[in-house]
Amino acid sequence: MKKLILLVVLVSIGSCKQAEEKKEETLEEKAERIHKKVITIDTHDDINVKNFTDSINYTQRLETQINLPKMIEGGLDVAWLIVYTGQDSLNANGYAKAEANAMAKFDAINRLCKDIAPDEIELALNSDDVRRIQAAGKKVAMIGVENAYPIGEDLSKFEEYHSLGARYVSLSHNGHSQFCDSNTGEKDSVWLYNGLSKLGESAVKEMNRLGMMIDVSHPSKESMKQMIALSKAPIIASHSSARALCNHSRNLDDEQLMLMKENGGVVQTVAFSSYLNTEKHEARAAFMKQVYQKVADSLGVNWYERSQFSTLSDAEKASFMANYPKVMKMGEDMVANNTEAPAAVNVADFVNHIDYLVEKMGIDHVGISSDFDGGGGIDGWSDASETLNVTLELVKRGYTEEEIAQLWGGNLMRVLDEVQAVAAEIQGS
Repeated sequence: MKKLILLVVLVSIGSCKQAEEKKEETLEEKAERIHKKVITIDTHDDINVKNFTDSINYTQRLETQINLPKMIEGGLDVAWLIVYTGQDSLNANGYAKAEANAMAKFDAINRLCKDIAPDEIELALNSDDVRRIQAAGKKVAMIGVENAYPIGEDLSKFEEYHSLGARYVSLSHNGHSQFCDSNTGEKDSVWLYNGLSKLGESAVKEMNRLGMMIDVSHPSKESMKQMIALSKAPIIASHSSARALCNHSRNLDDEQLMLMKENGGVVQTVAFSSYLNTEKHEARAAFMKQVYQKVADSLGVNWYERSQFSTLSDAEKASFMANYPKVMKMGEDMVANNTEAPAAVNVADFVNHIDYLVEKMGIDHVGISSDFDGGGGIDGWSDASETLNVTLELVKRGYTEEEIAQLWGGNLMRVLDEVQAVAAEIQGS
């Protein structure tokens, strides 16, 4: 009898000890466990074609915010690499010049996946591809087009872009395009179409037919409303945050958020300092202005304010973007221990926007983006190697594993599936 009692006591002690060990999982350990398990998708990462050569490429830990070593370090599974073209004149010469730029970026991304690092990264065209590639231990590339301006007026080029791997397109950028008005019209209240042009209406229908997600992060509010009214499929905002928390024209107001929810779409919250907290951003930017200039001078490179960018030549823009990551990192390192430096916008500010969007729209309609190598990056998520910090902050806020999986990519893949299902219906009818 005594042996039986002793056995029960020992089993009881063992069970209690196991229970205590389970309870003792720290927030950091929980975040790491969840982060490894879920598929993490960042829907907006800009590229420079100079980083896609045999000698300089994403297999190396470059100064870029996104590359394979940093994705591996941070546990970022999927990067939407961006075919971005700035706005120019709405004429044949402008379109032709932009098309050459777009084709070079398509070629660079495909070259990375097919020639440079096929064993490390693969191009995905749908959500099944994403899961298959990730399960095989590779990183995943997807392609988004930031500005349909290079398409000109030839709608057949949407199909060409689709064949090259593009799975979302924004119909404008910073400036009104041939397809629609841009958010930048808010500055002077000058609009070309008060929403979509006739060509833009046709573009929406063509993207629905092809199964390409429509991105409304840069178009004007009226453009966005008309796209939602016209589209037969859900739409996305690939890199925008909540206007109620930060009054910037690139963010979406509550009316737009409700429209996105009704449409079944998703808003990919963006880690872009000035779109998250204007007051903190401006205080930090004013302090850092001279620091960055000092770093640029020490390196012997030209440094420009963001407001000057549209006036630069292509060569000046290329030089600036090539040096941008290095100058920014050196500047941040220089003031890391400076107690006089104003606080930088950080991961907590970023997740504040996620919280707001989830509260307004529900967990099914919110996602995550960085805008790395295009001006994005914040304290705590300054490049892909720090991606875990976002999951950690979500865990601290009480999000469950299932919810974190949705935010990190589940919602975006659901929208992509729905968009492609609509296309299949259209093509089959």
